Amino acid sequence: MSDIQKLHRSISPTALLFTGLSSIIGSGWLFGAYNTARIAGPAAIVAWLTGMLMMLVIAVAYLELGTMYPESGAMGRYTQYSHGPFAGLIASWANWLSMIGIPAIEAVASVQYMASWAFPWAQSLVSGGHLSVIGLLTASVFLVLYTLLNFWTVGLFAKSNAAITIFKLVVPLLTAIMLIIKGFHPENFSHLANGGFAPFGWAAVFTSVATSGIVFSFNGFQVPINLAGEVTNPKRSVPFAVVGSLLLAGMIYVLLQVAFIGAIDPGMLAQHGWNGLVFKSPFAQLAAALGMGWLALTLYADAVISPSGTGISYAATSSRALQALTRGGYLPSFLGTIHPVFGVPRMAMLTNLVLSLAALYLFPNWEGLAAVISVTCVIGFLTGPVSVATLRRTAPAAPRPLSISSMPIIAPIAFIFGSLLVYWSRWPLNGQILLLVLLVLPLYLIAEARAGWKDTTRHLRSGAWLVVYLLCMALLSYLGGKPFGGLGLIPYGWDMLLVGLLAVVFYLWGIASGDPTAAPSAAETAAVHAHAEGQGS
Repeated sequence: MSDIQKLHRSISPTALLFTGLSSIIGSGWLFGAYNTARIAGPAAIVAWLTGMLMMLVIAVAYLELGTMYPESGAMGRYTQYSHGPFAGLIASWANWLSMIGIPAIEAVASVQYMASWAFPWAQSLVSGGHLSVIGLLTASVFLVLYTLLNFWTVGLFAKSNAAITIFKLVVPLLTAIMLIIKGFHPENFSHLANGGFAPFGWAAVFTSVATSGIVFSFNGFQVPINLAGEVTNPKRSVPFAVVGSLLLAGMIYVLLQVAFIGAIDPGMLAQHGWNGLVFKSPFAQLAAALGMGWLALTLYADAVISPSGTGISYAATSSRALQALTRGGYLPSFLGTIHPVFGVPRMAMLTNLVLSLAALYLFPNWEGLAAVISVTCVIGFLTGPVSVATLRRTAPAAPRPLSISSMPIIAPIAFIFGSLLVYWSRWPLNGQILLLVLLVLPLYLIAEARAGWKDTTRHLRSGAWLVVYLLCMALLSYLGGKPFGGLGLIPYGWDMLLVGLLAVVFYLWGIASGDPTAAPSAAETAAVHAHAEGQGS
C-alpha cells in the first residue's frame, strides 16, 4: 500500500465533525463580529449569511471529490487528478500556503486577548498594536504545543480536540444569549444618525465577507476533507462533518453578530460611529460593561482555548497538505514520510512549525496575518469546482460514493463565488497573493528538468488556463472599481459582472483542458475505497 493508505483510520464521524467545528470556531469568533461591524455596520449580519452561503456552495463541490479520493491532504491533490502535475502543483502550493499561517494567527489571537488581563506581565505581551518580544515568545510556546498534540497520533489529536470543541460551542452561545438578555438595543440596527442598516454601502459589505474574518473562519470546512484518509467510512463521515460544521458554526456566528451589534452602547455609537469603535477584547469588554464579570473572565479563558482548538486542527491538516506536495515530487520526499509506529507525518509537522514561527515573527498581530490568510484561503480552494466537473468528463468510470446530481449547476456557481471573493479582497493585497502563488513555477521547471521534460508540453497545456486566470484576476482587480482598491476604469457594479463572466469563461476552459491520463487508475481508486470500507466496517 502507498503512504496514503497507511495512515491510521481512527477518526470517527463525530470526532471529524468536532474537528471541523473546532477549525471554524477559532479566533474568528473573538474578533470577527467586531471587525465586520466596523466595516459594514449592522449589515454585517448580511455579510455573515452571504459568506456562509458562498462557502457552503464551495464546500459541496468538494464533497464529491473528498469521497472519491479519501486521502490525507487531498485538498491540494484534486487538481492534479483532473489537470495533471503543473496545475496540481499550483493548487497544492496555494492550498498549503493558506494553512501554514493559521496556527500562527490562532496563537497571536490568544496572546492578544491575554494582554487585556489585569496582570502586569500580561499587559506587557502587546506593545503598539503588535506582540512584544515576550508576546512573541509566548505565542511560540502555543505553536509548539499545537504540534506536540498531533505528534504521536491523530487519535490523540481528535480526542483532545473533541473536549476543546464542546467548550468552544458552549461559550460563544452563552455569550450571545447573555448579551442579548442583558443589554440589547434594537435601535442600533437602523438608527439613521449612525448611517442606517448599511452605513458604508454594499461594497463595504462585500469587502467584509472577504477580509474581516468571515472567509478566514469558514475556511475551516476543508479540515475534515484533508483528514479524509484517516476517518472511518469517509462516504458518510466527510459530508456529515463538512456540512454540519458549516451550518452549526454559521448559526453561531450570525447570533454573535446580532448580539454584538445590539450590545453596543448607543451613546458610544453616536460619538464614534461604527468604524470608530475600538476594543482590545470585544466580547469580554462588552460583558464587563454590562456587569457580567463572570462572563468576561470566561471569555478571557476561552480566548486561549478556542484559538488553540483551531491551531491544533491546522497543525494536523497543514502537515497533510505538505505531505501531498512531496508525493508530487516537487519537494524532498523525506518531508512526507509517515512515522512507522504512530502513523503521522512528523517531518511535515516540524517543517510547518518552523514556517508558522516565521509567519508569526513577520506579522506579529492578528490583523496583519488575517489579511494575508484570507486571500490565500480563497485561492487555495478555487480549483475544486473546476476539478469536480472535469473529472466527470475525464474519469467517468471512477468510483463516486457520493454523486451529487445538481453538481453541473453547483460547480460553476462555486467557481463564480470564489472569483468574487478574490476580487472583494481588494487590490493590491489580492494581486500580491496571486503573485506569491505563481512563485511556485520555478519548482515545477526544476522538477521537469530533472525528469527530462517528459510530457511537459501536455502538462503546461492542461494547466495554462489556471495561470492565465490568476493573471487576469490580478489585472481586473487593478483596473476595477475604486471601492475594491482598483483604478476605477471599470465602474463599480460592472466590475463584479465582469468577474462573473470571466469566471464562467475560465471554468469552461478549465473543463476543456482536463487531462484524461492524470486521474488515478480504477484499480488504485478501488483499493483506496476498499481500504476505507475495511477500516470503517
